[in-house]
Amino acid sequence: MLQMLAISSFSPKYHPYVQHSRCVKTHQPPATHIHGVLNSGQGKKYAVKCSENSFYPTNKITERNDVVYKPFSNNDHFPAVTLQDGYASKSEDGDENSKNVLLKNLNALYRFIYPYACFGHLIATTSNSLLPVEKLADLTPTFFIGLLKPLVPLLLMHIYGAAVNQVADVEIDKVNKPYMPLASGEFSMETGIAITWISALTALASAIMLRSPPLVLGVIVWLFISTAYSAQLPFLRWKGNSFLAAVCAVFMCGLIPQVPFFFHVQKYVLGRPMEVTKPLMFASAFMTCISVAIAFVKDLHDVEGDREHGIQTLSVILGKEKVLWLSVYMLSTAYGAAVLVGASSSFLLSKLVTVIKN
Repeated sequence: MLQMLAISSFSPKYHPYVQHSRCVKTHQPPATHIHGVLNSGQGKKYAVKCSENSFYPTNKITERNDVVYKPFSNNDHFPAVTLQDGYASKSEDGDENSKNVLLKNLNALYRFIYPYACFGHLIATTSNSLLPVEKLADLTPTFFIGLLKPLVPLLLMHIYGAAVNQVADVEIDKVNKPYMPLASGEFSMETGIAITWISALTALASAIMLRSPPLVLGVIVWLFISTAYSAQLPFLRWKGNSFLAAVCAVFMCGLIPQVPFFFHVQKYVLGRPMEVTKPLMFASAFMTCISVAIAFVKDLHDVEGDREHGIQTLSVILGKEKVLWLSVYMLSTAYGAAVLVGASSSFLLSKLVTVIKN
């Protein structure tokens, strides 16, 4: 029993002679007297085995004399024992790997949802929502809160449009855009489909929560047009037809981000009756022209993949150069009309902004 006490009192963690893993060291306990009786363990040696994960003494007696036991007192000081088992480094490596995976996924998500394209929608919709303002007294904190709330479903609508297009065009993107998350394999199809459904449902739910029929109708139309443009379903996949693709661009970029949000601010934020105004008509026409031109330009670098998969975009039919110049003429016309309208406006601020810009 005294032998067991001697062994159990030995702690390899603090023993000065156990300094590395996978070793065998012998331990000889000092001679002690208990109630005047000499410890029977005196003169016996015990081997101590240490591995990467544990230290334990064995009951096998060895005759090795390469380790000499030195009795110590309470005043003795021993250096700290370092266990070189790699646990700390493994933990640090695990944290670093987790951080790298998180950053990689965030980068893939950024490329998946096209946030830079969404900024254009946010700016255009915010500007258009200011059109119902008639006097400075309308610009209250309540107004600005009511202005910001609809931007949530707008952001989710944009994410849905980008997501459903990539899910439907993953094979084409392997030719045109192999760096995209689904085409490159960074995101699985299950992940892409999950993002698509979540963005659609949350967009509709957020519009319903605002209790605004114009917003709810706008979200529903957006979801339908986005699906019809990309989904490979009967009577859909409108992007394969130049005319239908232009119609989708008109609704998704020219009308839906403008009209429903204008009526929402006019009726449900400012409390005025809904009516179509000249500024709304001009803004919608301007954004429609801009959006169609951008849609044409966007297809220029997709000609190879579209032709390979039988998608007859205007760039495939007419050629890149003709479509490019057509887009330039449309953009020039839109901006020229904006200059004329701004310069002829009776609103002084509009004239000043037009002169400064030009």
